[in-house]
Amino acid sequence: MKALTANELRALFLRFFQEKGHQLIPSASLIPENDPTVLFTTAGMHPLVPYLLGQKHPAGTRLTDVQKCIRTGDIDDVGDPSHLTFFEMLGNWSLGDYFKKEMIPWSWEFLTGKEWLGIDPDKLAFTVFEGDEDCPRDEEAANLWRACGVKEDHLFYLPKEHNWWGPAGVTGPCGPDTEMFIITKEPCGPNCSPACKCGAYLEIWNDVFMQYNKQQDGTFIPLAQQNVDTGMGLERTICVLNGVKSVYETEIFAHILGRIEELSGKKYIPGDENTKAFRIIADHMRTSTFILGDPRGVSPSNVDQGYILRRLIRRAVRYGMSLGLQDGFTCELAKVIIDQYCEVYPELKDNSAFVLEQLKLEEERFARTLKQGEKEFEKVYNNTMNTKALLESILANENKVAFAQEMAKIKKLRPSPDMMPIIEAANAGDENALVAAVEARMASLTVLDGRSAFKLYDTFGFPIEMTMELAAEKGLSVDKADFDERFKQHQEKSHQGAEQKFKGGLADNSEQTACLHTATHLLQAALRKVLGDEVHQKGSNITAERLRFDFTFGRKMTPEEVKEVERLVNVAIEAKVPVTLEEMTVAEAKEQGAMGLFESKYGERVKVYTMGEYSKEICGGPHASNTGDLVSFKIQKEESSSAGVRRIKAVIGRQA
Repeated sequence: MKALTANELRALFLRFFQEKGHQLIPSASLIPENDPTVLFTTAGMHPLVPYLLGQKHPAGTRLTDVQKCIRTGDIDDVGDPSHLTFFEMLGNWSLGDYFKKEMIPWSWEFLTGKEWLGIDPDKLAFTVFEGDEDCPRDEEAANLWRACGVKEDHLFYLPKEHNWWGPAGVTGPCGPDTEMFIITKEPCGPNCSPACKCGAYLEIWNDVFMQYNKQQDGTFIPLAQQNVDTGMGLERTICVLNGVKSVYETEIFAHILGRIEELSGKKYIPGDENTKAFRIIADHMRTSTFILGDPRGVSPSNVDQGYILRRLIRRAVRYGMSLGLQDGFTCELAKVIIDQYCEVYPELKDNSAFVLEQLKLEEERFARTLKQGEKEFEKVYNNTMNTKALLESILANENKVAFAQEMAKIKKLRPSPDMMPIIEAANAGDENALVAAVEARMASLTVLDGRSAFKLYDTFGFPIEMTMELAAEKGLSVDKADFDERFKQHQEKSHQGAEQKFKGGLADNSEQTACLHTATHLLQAALRKVLGDEVHQKGSNITAERLRFDFTFGRKMTPEEVKEVERLVNVAIEAKVPVTLEEMTVAEAKEQGAMGLFESKYGERVKVYTMGEYSKEICGGPHASNTGDLVSFKIQKEESSSAGVRRIKAVIGRQA
């Protein structure tokens, strides 16, 4: 077995399949272009779905690549020796070309050949599909492995839950697979197999035989062409080849863990109290850097990919602060990651300014409220523990009724809705009812209420998953259903508020109108930059064709000033920066330098829209998702509106 670096394994795998007639294709974006049912590219086959369904690929019928992938279902497991959110998938593809009789011998050759990985065959195990009503038992694959030299006790038939892959989304190409495992230790017993969770078998590669197309109703129909889709996890394979127990002990993570050590002054020692924090920070920062650096990169937000990104960054910040990492550490770690991967993925270097800008903004946003939020959680937890201690003392008292009456009298038992059954039972002198009420209340103390969880989200920016993690660390669960209901109500109220707020200012909520409204933000920022801080919005009117913007200024603008304002807006448009949304208090918005007009109308919580370095403003919406959506900006007229107030009329898009 060869000890290889990540760069060496990538090169070896790609060379092997290029020698088999495969064309090298670049990694696709992490943001799927052809599957709205998933947020991220989860496997190498994901970007190739149209070609697996029969569309002709420009590079031919034999392809190989290294695909960037993200699987969000593993976020909560990160911190153990193997789970990652971002990983690289080595893959090769047959689009209606070869099938099992070629692929299985090639897999054997790459795994065991001395020129390639050189793994001892006795250290390998293989699984094939055992068959069901959708697809027959895969004897063909089993016989091909036997022909390669696989021993019978190293070959296993497993059901669909283990040996079937896909589709990547709800529908799409899928089929039975054969999987390859490293035997890491002696099996736990005579019935042990790769399906066992004892850890004796570690999967490193699978060959998927794409024969079917799953339909919306759950049925499977044969594909017009038979395809091969393989996947070898780079990180896990490097771990195996180098004989280490964790992916975090490979050279892949050496640089970033080393930088965390430098910044924190603590050593990464597997198994100690800081191990989990080191691993979470390393994984989440690697994933966040790749999301932000992707050609279709997104910004942190409260929806879809942006929410996952925000969750990862904020979780990394929380654990970073627990290690004593100082402000700005996310950018420092991103620089290490960019340097490590930029030759393989040059888009990271191309987009490095955006990566660092967004990490800096998100870290600053969350760091300001993290300590306050953790204090709030601790307050809720301590109140819970105090209540539990009080209830336990009632149950332990010989005269439970009298003691409970006394606690109610001195207000230790407060007349809240959840305590009233206890107080009423005590006042009635019914000990049995009292004990039952106390025990019922104690059972509820293991669950953090949805109100508290929503406050942590709404006030302190804690993703619900972070609150659930904090609660689990204290032995509590969270009333997720109650949180979800409160969140739904919050969304409905916000939507209604936006509709009412902009009823008079906007013609409608169309995409064009949203773009014109976004242009008013950029226009105001440009006016203040050219004319000075005396400029303030005095009103606006937007139709589907144009915007009208009124602002305070005591004189007519010069032609040069008009031209410069127009230029600055177009610079922001050409930058194509995402329009990001964050909810916060008015005080927090002011602290961040957000423009805040008509603040009295917004209430305690406001929405702040940020457009890179160009604009940050309190507003209710609607907005474009990216400044590039505006295409271009043209001022048609600058004129007087009233004493001390000027008016600009402008258009965007192709008409500009």
